Amino acid sequence: MTTVDVSVVIVTFNSGRWIERCLESVRGYDTIVVDHGSTDETLEIVRRRFSDVHVIEEENLGMGGGNNAGMRLASGRYFLLLNSDAWVTGDAVEQLARFVGPRLLNPDGSLQRSVRAFPTLWRLATEYLFLRKLAPRSRALNSFYEGGFNHDEVREVDWVFGACLLVRRDAADEVGLFDESFFMFSEETDWCYRFHEAGWRVFFFPGAEVVHVGGASHGGSLFAENVRGHLRFLVKHRGTREAERGRRLLLAGVRLRLLLFRGERRRSYREAARWLSSGKAGSLLRSR
Repeated sequence: MTTVDVSVVIVTFNSGRWIERCLESVRGYDTIVVDHGSTDETLEIVRRRFSDVHVIEEENLGMGGGNNAGMRLASGRYFLLLNSDAWVTGDAVEQLARFVGPRLLNPDGSLQRSVRAFPTLWRLATEYLFLRKLAPRSRALNSFYEGGFNHDEVREVDWVFGACLLVRRDAADEVGLFDESFFMFSEETDWCYRFHEAGWRVFFFPGAEVVHVGGASHGGSLFAENVRGHLRFLVKHRGTREAERGRRLLLAGVRLRLLLFRGERRRSYREAARWLSSGKAGSLLRSR
């Protein structure tokens, strides 16, 4: 029996492998599935096994756009945004009604580090130039990943992974929904930044656990989109000049990866390097 007024929004795209487990974990809550053109059995599973779930079919507008469509239809006091390859455990939804970000676990039960600091040039450098690898326990070199935080206590944070977010409707009404110019990646970073700017607080709460497969909906193949998200965040919140510095930094980091990796990963890095070197930050983000 549910005790909190929560609407669950799940964006799907060929999510047949995980969607049943995902929906079973939130059964009993007002649930909306926004499908972005699945060609597998996703919609068949939803309609056959979960007839009470609202289904929206639309063109692929990205994670932000899909979640926005679901939230516009939702009736709850809280929005629970849940990836289609994630599922909540126990009474996590009830627990999350007090907070925003849960403790994420990998399918094998190990911790999935989900707390991040807002991007700055230094923080991006520690990631893309592998500086954090030099001293894994150093806070200075691991601030982007909140180094030193063991994800074992309640903490106010900059932002948390969008694999599972619980947000008050009042907060979303005040700051607006996702910025749909972020197609995928960094849309939750931008949203949490806007919450902070408006005086709302973002919390990580380890008392609620959610299992997240990670990368299941895109196969980990959208590295270039991840880079694009970083750059869009810098343009929007740090200015074009800072974003141009960020473009050069990211390009250097991606070229370094081209020297170190082979196979599919190298192809992803080559795509990102090609995009980053094709113009300056401002012009790159004016076209897709």
